[in-house]
Amino acid sequence: MTLEFDHLAVCGETLEAATAHVEEVLGLTLEPGGVHVEMGTHNRLLSLGPGMYLEAIAVNPEAAHPGRPRWFDLDRFAGTPRLTNWIARTEDLEAALRSAPAGMGVGVPLQRGKFSWTMAVPGSGCLPFGGAAPALIQWDGALHPADLLPDRGCRLRRLRIAHPEAAGLRAAFPALESLWPVVLEAGPEIALEAEIETAEGVKVLR
Repeated sequence: MTLEFDHLAVCGETLEAATAHVEEVLGLTLEPGGVHVEMGTHNRLLSLGPGMYLEAIAVNPEAAHPGRPRWFDLDRFAGTPRLTNWIARTEDLEAALRSAPAGMGVGVPLQRGKFSWTMAVPGSGCLPFGGAAPALIQWDGALHPADLLPDRGCRLRRLRIAHPEAAGLRAAFPALESLWPVVLEAGPEIALEAEIETAEGVKVLR
């Protein structure tokens, strides 16, 4: 399976809260995003360099319920905004799912403005290993959100994923071993931590 890092997801009880969290940590303003009609969510974005970005995302209170659990387990999200998920892209989603651990979900065609893609969304809304496994995405065509975002000088240096069952995740998903900039390690609890280079130095987003 060939995967590339695509983007980070910072969830909040509201989009305003998720956005404020990222902006406070990184010291800059996020760009407008849009709505995901099929999932009942909305977001704001930040470029992390070519082919990479960050999204602040939350349930859209003005949207109808999608009739299925929302991605990133947002229906059950509570507490302070935080980095909860990461997304890896592939050119063949169905092949990637056949090589991935059970519970990654099925491909759901999605669209937001100029962008269209298929993303594997679990039936429960929650990805395996408590959300530490990546969501898998396949973009349609060459257009990618990072292409249209202004370059604010932010670059992802490392994504550290700590998990009590890191060995199990590594065994179930061996592609993670060579997926830059992901570092998977054992830890007492699930934790995602992104080191991001900014104009004011390296900032750590959790």
